[in-house]
Amino acid sequence: METVERNLEQGTSDQRWDAARVAAQLPDGLRLLSRAMSVERDPHVREAILTGLARIGTPESAEAVLPDLRSDDSQLRATALDALRAMPSATGVHLPRLLRDADPDVRLLACDLVRGQSAADAGRLLGEVLAQDSEANVCAAAVEVLAETGGPNLLPLLKQCASRFPDDPFLAFAIRVAGERLGAQR
Repeated sequence: METVERNLEQGTSDQRWDAARVAAQLPDGLRLLSRAMSVERDPHVREAILTGLARIGTPESAEAVLPDLRSDDSQLRATALDALRAMPSATGVHLPRLLRDADPDVRLLACDLVRGQSAADAGRLLGEVLAQDSEANVCAAAVEVLAETGGPNLLPLLKQCASRFPDDPFLAFAIRVAGERLGAQR
């Protein structure tokens, strides 16, 4: 374990990549990978770290990935989303908090992560977004996911959301399409 830890901290790029692949199998792997995640800048090594964290698949390993959702680097955000999608149960415990985050971009990304949850959980979580979120773009992201996962019980929330944003043509269109899909399920 000492070699893995040393290589994660001080090794060459290849040594850090190898260490990240091994660390997920160690009893202290979560701590090692979480610490490496916070400092690693090499995309190839970060990918191995994210794969290890996803393999561990606990709420704590998902927590180590969450800061990358705030990154200005679109590649970091995308790889973080991929890792979180790979561990939907571990990610699910964080979704209520992410969907209420002060940053609308984080809330928008969290809507996408809801796809990995059960239909009932998706409806509950995104129903709250439709009822309360102040950003039309976040609501549109929720509508998109609900159109795929929701049921007719969400039609009143869609209508309520549309009335909160009467001047947003894109959201109105998305709600109309989702409403037609969900209404067809009756």
